[in-house]
Amino acid sequence: MEPQHIKAKPGDIAQKAVISGDPARVAQLSTLLGRPRLVNENRGFLTYTGEYEGEKLTVSCHGIGGPSAAVVVEELAMLGAKAIVRLGSCGGLLKPMKIGDLVIATGAGYKGGTLYQYFGRKISPGPDRELTALLESSVKERRAKYYKGQVFSSDAFYAETPSAIRRLTREGYVAVEMECATVFGLGKLRRVKTASMLLVSDNVIEAELIVDATALREYAMKAGETVFAGLRKLKL
Repeated sequence: MEPQHIKAKPGDIAQKAVISGDPARVAQLSTLLGRPRLVNENRGFLTYTGEYEGEKLTVSCHGIGGPSAAVVVEELAMLGAKAIVRLGSCGGLLKPMKIGDLVIATGAGYKGGTLYQYFGRKISPGPDRELTALLESSVKERRAKYYKGQVFSSDAFYAETPSAIRRLTREGYVAVEMECATVFGLGKLRRVKTASMLLVSDNVIEAELIVDATALREYAMKAGETVFAGLRKLKL
Protein backbone atom coordinates (compact mmCIF):
# COMPACT_ATOMS: atom_id res chain seq x y z
CA MET A 1 0.00 0.00 0.00
CA GLU A 2 1.21 3.52 -0.80
CA PRO A 3 1.31 6.15 1.98
CA GLN A 4 -1.63 8.53 1.59
CA HIS A 5 -0.55 11.27 3.99
CA ILE A 6 3.24 11.35 4.28
CA LYS A 7 4.20 12.33 0.76
CA ALA A 8 7.75 11.00 0.84
CA LYS A 9 9.71 8.34 -0.98
CA PRO A 10 11.18 5.27 0.78
CA GLY A 11 14.69 6.75 0.55
CA ASP A 12 13.48 9.89 2.33
CA ILE A 13 12.75 8.06 5.60
CA ALA A 14 15.45 6.59 7.86
CA GLN A 15 15.23 3.17 9.46
CA LYS A 16 15.21 4.96 12.82
CA ALA A 17 12.63 7.65 13.60
CA VAL A 18 11.52 9.84 16.48
CA ILE A 19 7.92 11.01 16.50
CA SER A 20 6.14 13.71 18.49
CA GLY A 21 2.63 15.12 18.52
CA ASP A 22 3.48 18.83 18.33
CA PRO A 23 4.87 20.13 15.01
CA ALA A 24 6.68 22.87 16.95
CA ARG A 25 8.58 20.20 18.89
CA VAL A 26 9.41 18.35 15.67
CA ALA A 27 10.86 21.56 14.23
CA GLN A 28 12.90 21.99 17.42
CA LEU A 29 14.23 18.44 17.26
CA SER A 30 15.15 18.80 13.59
CA THR A 31 17.76 21.40 14.58
CA LEU A 32 19.67 18.66 16.42
CA LEU A 33 20.20 16.88 13.09
CA GLY A 34 22.99 17.47 10.67
CA ARG A 35 21.77 18.58 7.23
CA PRO A 36 18.04 18.26 8.08
CA ARG A 37 15.78 18.07 5.06
CA LEU A 38 12.02 18.63 5.09
CA VAL A 39 10.56 15.56 3.36
CA ASN A 40 6.88 16.08 4.18
CA GLU A 41 4.53 18.80 5.38
CA ASN A 42 1.31 17.40 3.91
CA ARG A 43 -1.60 17.20 6.39
CA GLY A 44 0.60 18.83 9.03
CA PHE A 45 2.67 15.65 9.46
CA LEU A 46 5.89 17.64 9.45
CA THR A 47 8.77 15.25 8.75
CA TYR A 48 12.52 15.91 8.56
CA THR A 49 15.37 13.54 7.77
CA GLY A 50 18.98 14.29 8.56
CA GLU A 51 21.95 12.79 10.38
CA TYR A 52 22.86 12.30 14.00
CA GLU A 53 26.49 11.41 14.68
CA GLY A 54 26.83 10.10 11.14
CA GLU A 55 23.65 7.99 11.14
CA LYS A 56 20.51 8.77 9.17
CA LEU A 57 17.55 9.74 11.39
CA THR A 58 13.99 10.95 10.80
CA VAL A 59 11.82 13.11 13.07
CA SER A 60 8.10 13.32 12.34
CA CYS A 61 4.89 14.79 13.75
CA HIS A 62 2.15 12.27 14.59
CA GLY A 63 -0.55 14.72 15.62
CA ILE A 64 -2.98 14.19 18.49
CA GLY A 65 -4.45 10.87 19.58
CA GLY A 66 -4.39 7.24 18.52
CA PRO A 67 -5.94 7.53 15.04
CA SER A 68 -3.47 10.20 13.95
CA ALA A 69 -0.51 8.39 15.50
CA ALA A 70 -1.59 5.17 13.75
CA VAL A 71 -1.48 6.88 10.35
CA VAL A 72 2.07 8.08 10.93
CA VAL A 73 3.42 4.83 12.37
CA GLU A 74 1.84 2.86 9.54
CA GLU A 75 3.20 5.16 6.83
CA LEU A 76 6.68 5.49 8.31
CA ALA A 77 6.81 1.68 8.41
CA MET A 78 5.68 1.55 4.76
CA LEU A 79 8.52 3.94 3.93
CA GLY A 80 11.19 1.86 5.67
CA ALA A 81 11.22 2.75 9.37
CA LYS A 82 12.28 -0.19 11.57
CA ALA A 83 12.46 1.55 14.95
CA ILE A 84 10.24 4.38 16.20
CA VAL A 85 10.46 6.29 19.49
CA ARG A 86 7.65 8.56 20.66
CA LEU A 87 9.10 11.64 22.36
CA GLY A 88 6.05 13.49 23.58
CA SER A 89 4.48 15.11 26.60
CA CYS A 90 2.35 13.68 29.38
CA GLY A 91 0.47 14.60 32.53
CA GLY A 92 2.23 13.36 35.64
CA LEU A 93 0.24 11.18 38.06
CA LEU A 94 2.77 11.14 40.91
CA LYS A 95 2.98 14.05 43.37
CA PRO A 96 6.78 14.53 43.13
CA MET A 97 6.72 14.94 39.34
CA LYS A 98 7.81 18.32 38.04
CA ILE A 99 7.51 19.95 34.62
CA GLY A 100 10.35 18.70 32.44
CA ASP A 101 10.85 15.41 34.30
CA LEU A 102 11.16 12.35 32.08
CA VAL A 103 8.93 9.27 31.98
CA ILE A 104 9.99 6.02 30.32
CA ALA A 105 6.88 4.03 29.45
CA THR A 106 7.04 0.30 30.18
CA GLY A 107 3.52 -0.30 28.87
CA ALA A 108 0.32 1.54 28.04
CA GLY A 109 -3.24 1.02 29.19
CA TYR A 110 -6.24 2.09 27.11
CA LYS A 111 -9.96 1.57 26.63
CA GLY A 112 -11.40 0.74 23.21
CA GLY A 113 -10.45 3.19 20.51
CA THR A 114 -7.91 2.69 17.74
CA LEU A 115 -6.43 -0.62 18.86
CA TYR A 116 -9.85 -2.25 18.97
CA GLN A 117 -10.20 -1.44 15.27
CA TYR A 118 -7.01 -3.38 14.60
CA PHE A 119 -7.28 -6.30 17.00
CA GLY A 120 -10.98 -6.60 17.84
CA ARG A 121 -10.05 -7.47 21.41
CA LYS A 122 -8.16 -6.11 24.38
CA ILE A 123 -4.38 -6.48 24.20
CA SER A 124 -1.55 -5.37 26.50
CA PRO A 125 0.64 -3.15 24.33
CA GLY A 126 4.21 -2.70 25.47
CA PRO A 127 7.41 -1.26 23.99
CA ASP A 128 10.40 -3.13 22.67
CA ARG A 129 12.49 -4.13 25.69
CA GLU A 130 15.88 -3.63 24.06
CA LEU A 131 15.07 -0.17 22.75
CA THR A 132 13.53 0.84 26.09
CA ALA A 133 16.65 -0.33 27.93
CA LEU A 134 18.83 1.72 25.58
CA LEU A 135 16.74 4.82 26.29
CA GLU A 136 17.00 4.24 30.03
CA SER A 137 20.76 3.75 29.78
CA SER A 138 21.04 7.01 27.85
CA VAL A 139 19.04 8.83 30.54
CA LYS A 140 21.24 7.42 33.29
CA GLU A 141 24.40 8.47 31.46
CA ARG A 142 23.13 12.04 31.52
CA ARG A 143 21.95 11.76 35.12
CA ALA A 144 18.55 13.12 34.20
CA LYS A 145 15.62 12.75 36.57
CA TYR A 146 13.19 10.16 35.32
CA TYR A 147 10.32 7.88 36.27
CA LYS A 148 9.54 4.51 34.81
CA GLY A 149 6.21 2.70 34.61
CA GLN A 150 2.90 2.13 32.89
CA VAL A 151 1.16 5.09 31.25
CA PHE A 152 -2.48 5.42 30.30
CA SER A 153 -3.36 6.40 26.73
CA SER A 154 -6.56 8.43 26.76
CA ASP A 155 -8.74 9.02 23.70
CA ALA A 156 -10.40 12.09 25.21
CA PHE A 157 -8.20 14.99 26.28
CA TYR A 158 -10.93 16.70 28.32
CA ALA A 159 -12.28 13.56 29.97
CA GLU A 160 -9.72 13.62 32.78
CA THR A 161 -12.15 14.33 35.60
CA PRO A 162 -10.97 14.15 39.23
CA SER A 163 -12.63 10.74 39.62
CA ALA A 164 -10.95 9.45 36.44
CA ILE A 165 -7.57 10.65 37.68
CA ARG A 166 -8.09 8.96 41.05
CA ARG A 167 -8.90 5.73 39.25
CA LEU A 168 -5.73 5.91 37.15
CA THR A 169 -3.55 6.50 40.18
CA ARG A 170 -5.20 3.60 42.03
CA GLU A 171 -4.46 1.38 39.05
CA GLY A 172 -0.77 2.28 39.24
CA TYR A 173 -0.27 4.45 36.17
CA VAL A 174 2.52 7.02 36.44
CA ALA A 175 1.35 9.35 33.66
CA VAL A 176 -1.47 9.98 31.20
CA GLU A 177 -1.03 10.77 27.50
CA MET A 178 -2.79 9.83 24.24
CA GLU A 179 -0.66 7.79 21.83
CA CYS A 180 1.67 5.22 23.42
CA ALA A 181 -0.80 2.32 23.35
CA THR A 182 -1.35 2.76 19.62
CA VAL A 183 2.36 3.14 18.89
CA PHE A 184 3.27 0.04 20.91
CA GLY A 185 0.41 -2.05 19.52
CA LEU A 186 1.24 -1.21 15.92
CA GLY A 187 4.90 -1.84 16.61
CA LYS A 188 4.04 -5.44 17.45
CA LEU A 189 1.70 -5.76 14.47
CA ARG A 190 4.08 -4.27 11.90
CA ARG A 191 7.28 -5.68 13.43
CA VAL A 192 8.69 -2.25 14.17
CA LYS A 193 10.65 -1.71 17.38
CA THR A 194 8.92 0.98 19.44
CA ALA A 195 9.55 2.79 22.71
CA SER A 196 8.61 6.06 24.37
CA MET A 197 10.20 8.76 26.47
CA LEU A 198 7.82 11.45 27.69
CA LEU A 199 8.22 14.93 29.13
CA VAL A 200 5.99 15.91 32.03
CA SER A 201 4.09 19.00 30.84
CA ASP A 202 1.91 19.25 33.95
CA ASN A 203 1.22 17.42 37.19
CA VAL A 204 -2.40 16.30 36.99
CA ILE A 205 -2.53 15.45 40.71
CA GLU A 206 -1.41 18.96 41.62
CA ALA A 207 -3.74 20.51 39.00
CA GLU A 208 -0.90 22.40 37.29
CA LEU A 209 -1.51 24.26 34.06
CA ILE A 210 -0.16 22.49 30.98
CA VAL A 211 2.88 24.13 29.39
CA ASP A 212 3.35 24.11 25.63
CA ALA A 213 6.26 23.29 23.30
CA THR A 214 7.75 26.78 23.70
CA ALA A 215 7.93 26.47 27.48
CA LEU A 216 9.21 22.89 27.22
CA ARG A 217 11.81 23.68 24.55
CA GLU A 218 14.89 23.49 26.77
CA TYR A 219 13.74 20.19 28.27
CA ALA A 220 12.74 18.81 24.86
CA MET A 221 16.13 19.56 23.31
CA LYS A 222 17.94 17.73 26.12
CA ALA A 223 15.47 14.85 25.90
CA GLY A 224 15.91 14.78 22.13
CA GLU A 225 19.66 14.37 22.44
CA THR A 226 19.08 11.63 25.01
CA VAL A 227 16.66 9.76 22.74
CA PHE A 228 18.85 10.20 19.65
CA ALA A 229 21.87 8.83 21.53
CA GLY A 230 19.94 5.81 22.80
CA LEU A 231 18.39 5.10 19.42
CA ARG A 232 21.79 5.30 17.73
CA LYS A 233 23.00 2.34 19.81
CA LEU A 234 20.20 0.11 18.52
CA LYS A 235 21.42 -2.52 16.09
CA LEU A 236 18.96 -3.32 13.31
